[in-house]
Amino acid sequence: MKVSYHGHSVVKIQTEKHTILVDPFITGNELTDLNAEQENPDAILLTHGHGDHVGDTVEIAKRSGALVVAPNELAVWLGWQGVNVHPMHIGGAYQFDFGKVKFTQAFHGSSFIKEDSQEIIYTGMPAGILFTAEGKTVHHLGDTGLFSDLELIGKRHPADIAFVPIGDNFTMGPEDAAYAVSLLKPKVAVPIHYDTFPPIRQDPEDFRKQVEGTEVNIMKPGDSIDL
Repeated sequence: MKVSYHGHSVVKIQTEKHTILVDPFITGNELTDLNAEQENPDAILLTHGHGDHVGDTVEIAKRSGALVVAPNELAVWLGWQGVNVHPMHIGGAYQFDFGKVKFTQAFHGSSFIKEDSQEIIYTGMPAGILFTAEGKTVHHLGDTGLFSDLELIGKRHPADIAFVPIGDNFTMGPEDAAYAVSLLKPKVAVPIHYDTFPPIRQDPEDFRKQVEGTEVNIMKPGDSIDL
């Protein structure tokens, strides 16, 4: 399994036969190395409904035929836009042909904001994602604050790699994120959701210095790791 990072919270997982995109915020993401028009995933996994996570989902899914897996309300809303969806919810798992997906808790919000009409569309609960295939587990925490049940999640589902938000302001900052890693105990921790916008400017080295007992891989957009 090859796992790559593409700026903000965008993660790509490539198994022997399938390609999965997580939170494909590409257009408008100055940190990404991807071009939305060139992405042809088999599946798109979404943690929640904010625009910097849903991103190019509709356009990519309509063009590629990718299945979109998301928390129920978000999935229903995207389905109304003509996207092929599979709704799930926190605590639920499902075995797809491309791998097993399970949604975990995340403490955040989830809505799609239409600036032009000043509408906020409720898209259900935010979540983290556990993705398992080929004997490896990837944990994408989504956007979240620190919570103690991360320890339980880590015990129940040991992760080979965890993508952890460190940007502060909207999510955990480096200090809380480092403590989250101490609860989860993944083999590798990767900081995400930072530097994209001014309120979330961070030095990932601050995160690395505070993590003990887990390898920290500060991935640049386009970097990958083989699990």
